[in-house]
Amino acid sequence: MRPAPPPEAAANTTPHWAYAEHMSKQTARRHLAGLTAWDRCAVMGVVNVTPDSFSDGGRFFDTTAAVKHGLDLVAEGADLVDVGGESTRPGATRVDEDEELRRVVPVVRGLASEGVTVSVDTMRASVAGRALKAGAALVNDVSGGLADPRMIPVVADAGAPFVVMHWRGLLEGGNVRGTYDDVVTEVVDELRARVEAVLRGGVAPDRVVVDPGLGFSKDAEHDLVLLAHLDRLHALGHPLLVAASRKRFLGRVLAGPDATPPPARERDAATAAVSALAAHAGAWAVRVHEVRATADAVRVARAVEGARTPHENPGGTDGTAPEGAR
Repeated sequence: MRPAPPPEAAANTTPHWAYAEHMSKQTARRHLAGLTAWDRCAVMGVVNVTPDSFSDGGRFFDTTAAVKHGLDLVAEGADLVDVGGESTRPGATRVDEDEELRRVVPVVRGLASEGVTVSVDTMRASVAGRALKAGAALVNDVSGGLADPRMIPVVADAGAPFVVMHWRGLLEGGNVRGTYDDVVTEVVDELRARVEAVLRGGVAPDRVVVDPGLGFSKDAEHDLVLLAHLDRLHALGHPLLVAASRKRFLGRVLAGPDATPPPARERDAATAAVSALAAHAGAWAVRVHEVRATADAVRVARAVEGARTPHENPGGTDGTAPEGAR
């Protein structure tokens, strides 16, 4: 039996262990403080303001095209839009700070002015801070705050939600570090340690999202095993973001007899399949390049979950319902 929390903790705030325990007892993980509470897995559309992203680099490189693309994604069913100005594909060269600011901030401002919920995809605290002032509502840092020690204080001071992804370093040169004895256990343990560091830095527990980092220092088998064990990631007690869109492991799964994977833009149907699986497993959101098919997929997952009988879907209103799997 867990001991009672100290009186000062009970008086001032919900301790993190209690919050995590509450979250782990239910799959209703869709709500993130500071953002809309959707009644299903949310769809995060991707706007890459880059010339070199693996999937769509260069297509939306100027501000006008990027803003239009973001609005198109919303029209197709995106609940929020993730704007990034730096490719994180293996071997990509980092852009300098001024260039990233030039790419990202006007797009964030343009989308936010149209009422779009905007996430900023950046590893730099300066970019996160400027984007938040321009109207971004969420910071999505693939390094979980490791690439820039100023990131956590900036996010904490702003009170913004923060995505903590599993990360073992920049994917450049030989720094892949994709060796695991037990990928699920190691990813969960490393994410837990990173989340605790983020919480110690002042980010509120109800504003933390976790992401297993599919494709980052992982091969196709690792990614598939993680997708098969999303329940283990839920045990961390935070909303879960799954970002599988067009990634290499899907190319491996779809490869023809000669083992040649299809191009990234021909992996959208497979992405939608993963989105449906992630939604059914209780993901808070899925991050995708092509929105329409995934928007349909998560709505179907929600409808199927809603069709379960009370016996199959116990405790509908008692605080333990698997509503977040919807």
